[in-house]
Amino acid sequence: MLLSDTNLRQLCVVDRPDDDTCRLGTSATLIHAETASDTSMPLTSAAPAPDRRPSHPTSPAAPPGHREGVPSRAMTLSTETIVAAPKAMLHDHLDGGLRPSTIVDLAAEYDYRGLPTTDADALAAHIRRGADRKSLELYLETFSHTVGVMQERDAIIRVAQECAEDLAADGIVYAEVRMAPELCTERGLTLDEVQAAIMEGYRRGEAAAAGAGRPIVMRSLVTAMRQAARSVEVAELAVRFRDQGVVGFDIAGPEAGFRPTRHLDAFEYVRRENFHITIHAGESFGLPSIWEALQYCGAERLGHGVRIVDDITVRDDGSVELGRLAAFVRDRRVPLEMCPTSNVHTAAAASIAEHPIDLLRRLRYRVTVNTDNRLMSGVTLSSEFEALDAAFGLGLGEMEWLTINALKSAFAPFDERLRLINEVVKPGYARLRAGQSRVVAVS
Repeated sequence: MLLSDTNLRQLCVVDRPDDDTCRLGTSATLIHAETASDTSMPLTSAAPAPDRRPSHPTSPAAPPGHREGVPSRAMTLSTETIVAAPKAMLHDHLDGGLRPSTIVDLAAEYDYRGLPTTDADALAAHIRRGADRKSLELYLETFSHTVGVMQERDAIIRVAQECAEDLAADGIVYAEVRMAPELCTERGLTLDEVQAAIMEGYRRGEAAAAGAGRPIVMRSLVTAMRQAARSVEVAELAVRFRDQGVVGFDIAGPEAGFRPTRHLDAFEYVRRENFHITIHAGESFGLPSIWEALQYCGAERLGHGVRIVDDITVRDDGSVELGRLAAFVRDRRVPLEMCPTSNVHTAAAASIAEHPIDLLRRLRYRVTVNTDNRLMSGVTLSSEFEALDAAFGLGLGEMEWLTINALKSAFAPFDERLRLINEVVKPGYARLRAGQSRVVAVS
């Protein structure tokens, strides 16, 4: 599929954030892309899509008035505005978001002796240095300390409650947080006991957040480790807890050497049960990982999915050609759970300014913004939006569009998603825009 430079400029206009299409001026206009013959190799199990990197990693067509990589000060959102904006998140790991002080407390309480230091600030710095080593496999090593203190029921409850409170304080109104229960069974807890503790913590956190005037809806994704052999057991656990706040099944861990198709039995079980699937794919491995996740395993969303850019070619004249897999992902509105800072730390992207999220948002993929691991990457969802706004000049309109993307892609029931969009997100952004207008009028 071939898109011209003009098409891209039209796609950049965001004045209808509740739709996947764009409004040009005052009339709604659907962008019709020219079709072109695709010379890429057919996607078959014997010959998956080739790794075709774009000639330019960033968007080939900046929006009108935008200076590449340097948004004007008038376009830059304040930290306070970003925090106040209602947000939704689909990709956050429970064991990747502990408070450093909580790790120190739990290590002392439950006799975990593996910490390199008991100073909370020094521990946070140690973990973040370890995570930023430009390798997914090395990044994952930093979880030994967080998982090490999550082996007791009360510890898990505390971690889950604090997670809900921290996300709510950051302005998040809906979150799907994932965890692999099999990682918390070293001291004898069963998978069911682990998941029950997680849900209890979320319930307590929701109540505390509501009492503080920051209501949040917490939902759980149950994750199996792709390098282990318990995925069917974990999938069955996810389905057992579907009426207690679990909304889907996931696999995580190192991609290279651990293809998603190793867990077909688990995915087929989840699909038979009419349940939801998201899969870590296209993070450290390329297009074959994405293709298998979608076409063999039935993934409804892609965890990260950043390597879909390998199937997109940006030409010197500014036109863009989508390979067949890239076109499929966009046409089917497959949500991409993108985690910009984490992707830089694992070398899936060179920097925030060069992150493929810029190109993909301009092409109107179903992009969502997420944190991945708040402790390891030293981020919040607000700081991720702030970094993207500094690099690309998002503005409130596109921030709202990205938030609605997340809610449209959430695994919560339709009525709940619709309520959050119409009663929380849209009114929240309308108030923020009105406040900005008053500031402009006064000044």
